[in-house]
Amino acid sequence: MKKVILDLDTGIDDTLALSYILGSPDAELIGITGTYGNVVVEQGVSNDLNLLAMYHREDIPVFSGVPYPTGATSFQPEWFVYHGENGTGNITIPATATRKAEEKSAVDFIIESVREYGDDLVVVPTGASTTIAAVFEKAPDIIDKIHIVLMGGSLTQPGNCNPFQEANMGQDPIASNKMFATDADITMVGLDVTTQALMSREDTQKLRDTGTTSGKFLADMTDYYIGVSEKDEGALPNVCNLHDPLAAAVALDPTLVKTFPINIKVETEGVSVGRTIGDPSRLLSPVKNTKVALEVDTKRFTERFMERLLSLVTTIG
Repeated sequence: MKKVILDLDTGIDDTLALSYILGSPDAELIGITGTYGNVVVEQGVSNDLNLLAMYHREDIPVFSGVPYPTGATSFQPEWFVYHGENGTGNITIPATATRKAEEKSAVDFIIESVREYGDDLVVVPTGASTTIAAVFEKAPDIIDKIHIVLMGGSLTQPGNCNPFQEANMGQDPIASNKMFATDADITMVGLDVTTQALMSREDTQKLRDTGTTSGKFLADMTDYYIGVSEKDEGALPNVCNLHDPLAAAVALDPTLVKTFPINIKVETEGVSVGRTIGDPSRLLSPVKNTKVALEVDTKRFTERFMERLLSLVTTIG
């Protein structure tokens, strides 16, 4: 069983990633850290607490992370149209938490957890890289101990913000570049593969057909996401991408993807700001710290994804 920390900016696909981990018998979720992106940190943390209440998992602690990008003093989300104003497609989570986030910071929680669990732990960031960069700055001793499987970036496909920039890397390119510049063990699950992992209205109907409160919530929320996604130019009808859930799945089972070893940098200025690309200054380095997922077993992943979500909502109600 793999110990997991989810570093979420809890919008719709983050919610699905959380649900996947909670429904996985091979995962022990030891904590959630909240970052910004789809929503502000406060909204994301509130969503996390309410979702854990819905799933009767209030034993799992939630921690607030760095609330805005490097050099900024505030943050306002640009992607609310995809996730709704509340992050869950304007669908109300059918539970209200009776607790608040922990007093300890997300940065300190991640540092302490890596020091305690080492190779038994994987950290899964699905939003901005700011908190992870702060972790490395505060505790450089854990850089060679941490294992990260992140959703973000793209090596072979255009960005989803513009031709260069994927949304998560674009939230804080400076922090993202600092993260990749280390020797940390990083698996990048980006648009190269996440755009091949799809969920359909047929899938959401299966969740709704369970007759459970949690199943209906997930179905209604994801139908909102599908409705928004299919309006994008060139998008397939009746489906949405499973960006964050695929990263969560790869954290538990790396064999779902085939990867390419490379040292990555993130452009921090100019028209290509936010682009993830090979770092020419480390081209000849014998150590390639990042593994970029370029192929994915979509059938095995999507079948497992639906099995675990259906099992979870059926058990919870």
